Amino acid sequence: MSILPAMLRPRRNRRTPAIRSLVRETTLSPADFILPLFLHKESADTPITSMPGVTRWSLESLVREAGEAHALGIPAIVLFPKIDEELKSPKAGECHNDDGLVPHAVRLLKAAHPTLCVITDVALDPYNSDGHDGLVHREPSGELNILNDETVEILCLQALCHARAGADIVAPSDMMDGRVAAIRDALDAEHFTDVSILSYTAKYASAFYGPFRGALDSSPKEGDKQTYQMDPGNIRESIREALLDEAEGADMLMVKPAGLYLDVISKVRETSTLPVAAYQVSGEYLMLKSAVAAGWLDERAAVLESLIAIKRAGASMILTYFARQAATWLSER
Repeated sequence: MSILPAMLRPRRNRRTPAIRSLVRETTLSPADFILPLFLHKESADTPITSMPGVTRWSLESLVREAGEAHALGIPAIVLFPKIDEELKSPKAGECHNDDGLVPHAVRLLKAAHPTLCVITDVALDPYNSDGHDGLVHREPSGELNILNDETVEILCLQALCHARAGADIVAPSDMMDGRVAAIRDALDAEHFTDVSILSYTAKYASAFYGPFRGALDSSPKEGDKQTYQMDPGNIRESIREALLDEAEGADMLMVKPAGLYLDVISKVRETSTLPVAAYQVSGEYLMLKSAVAAGWLDERAAVLESLIAIKRAGASMILTYFARQAATWLSER
């Protein structure tokens, strides 16, 4: 005897793979992914110890890796450079060197793969001898002060340098106030009106960035980033940041990290009409890799579930170190 009326049986929509695919509310495809790529000026590729399966690429290998990812249907990559110590300085001048590592890489990538979307990170920490995203000033009291407006001026020079090299999108990750408007004005003044801004809108002062900082050797030499990155306890503040960035001319907004901040992704998506990106960061990657290596998780199932959760929360695009693997798995379905 039935315990429910026939009309109240949701399981009918789960009965076969074909039916489940018809009613699936959220789907993943390689077109959802942005692949972060690390690079250095060395001629040899270097495995990154803190991120198993991730490599710091030479320029030649970077171009090949980006092309292979693009052939899998991944539309975009984002570049993160490891800068030699002798090129770092308190004013991070190497960040806007037209002959520097990132502009050179951008030119090579656009020449080899014209349809690939090339995104560049706009921040000072890889170039700053202090390891911070902004210029550092020590107050008479001994307290470190990250200078906002002076940093923004240099970020504008960096964004222009990347635009001249051919970057499609610049992505300021520094969390300085007013930098989106200043970068937009600087780009437009130099006739780079088609270069987009992907703003790190809600970048939290997270404990999950450690492996990434090891990959770039970009940890702060002193202090932390809590005066400019967001407090993990706050969500309404992310709305304020989103509204400001949209008003200042951002084309896309980003939430970072992703998996631990699904509620923030959802809230930003509800608040703004702009596309929302989410960054599955190095610590999230390492947790999954470690659990898989220990035999506790099935890598394919766990990774794809983590990515579908990020998209379900409202992300239009996902930055993930699993992009190539995930794209391959999705093509095999």
